Amino acid sequence: MQNTDIPDWLRWAREIQAISQIGLLFSKSHHDEKNFSRLLEISAQMLAKHSNLDFSQARSIFQDQSGYATVKVDVRGAVVRDQRILLVQERRDGLWCLPGGWADVGETPSEMVAREVREESGFNVVPERVVGVYDANRGGKPLSFFHAYKIVFICRITGGSARPSEETSAVGFFDFNELPDLSVPRTTKRHLDDIGAHLQDPGRPAVFD
Repeated sequence: MQNTDIPDWLRWAREIQAISQIGLLFSKSHHDEKNFSRLLEISAQMLAKHSNLDFSQARSIFQDQSGYATVKVDVRGAVVRDQRILLVQERRDGLWCLPGGWADVGETPSEMVAREVREESGFNVVPERVVGVYDANRGGKPLSFFHAYKIVFICRITGGSARPSEETSAVGFFDFNELPDLSVPRTTKRHLDDIGAHLQDPGRPAVFD
């Protein structure tokens, strides 16, 4: 199903950049390299025209990607205590979200989310089940230049205490009906609604896009 929240220019620029990146990986001649490099320039021109980046910045962002083009992965931990959801305040935008971030190479999904929750909130947790796998960074602002998936885990606290970090300025538990302003690219009302539904019905299957 086509997601209409993504503007056509960004969807096309992403696809052209991915074709260029894969093509450069498997190029067998100078002619191939020249053509796929030109595709990268076209995608960068599209990005520069519709964003606050100039062409050289946009081209640098796309050129930094190498190897086979694939989606990025964002993990988030849903930690609930006394029917209240743990959120952290992002220093970058001052808004609130589930603790988490981009997945690092070398860790299992459960290790990644436990580490992210500990680093951003101060709580030690054990991931217990998956709420859902989402097509990330759609419907929010700013739009991501690269396609990403978001995995949300329900986690149980095993220790620690609330402690902000270099990336977070505050940590708090909130009633599901009295939420602060959300950092939508990181956490949406849909994510929180699905978390609430899983808490009401532990046997509920994971959702996915």
